[in-house]
Amino acid sequence: MKIYFTIAGTKHHYGQEFMEKDMKVRLKKEPNNEYDAEAIKVMMEGLGHVGYVANSPYTVLGESYSAGRLYDKIGDTAEGAILYVLDKGVLCFLEMEDA
Repeated sequence: MKIYFTIAGTKHHYGQEFMEKDMKVRLKKEPNNEYDAEAIKVMMEGLGHVGYVANSPYTVLGESYSAGRLYDKIGDTAEGAILYVLDKGVLCFLEMEDA
């Protein structure tokens, strides 16, 4: 089963211009985040922190999961990949085992 999520906040790091379909991303929960108790940091190999899983109706694209919906479905970390790079955000997916 695929679960979709949006990367937000890239402009505060490296931007999203370099991001391409099939690039790998790593999610890492950030439970001590002072702004969002359900924050999930998005990281890329060689760069580190590139953004966060979107957690606002204004930043979540389409039917993708917000960080709040995704938080309890993953462990402390998870691996995903970029599906689309759009003007309003980067849509990614996780492959999850069916329960």
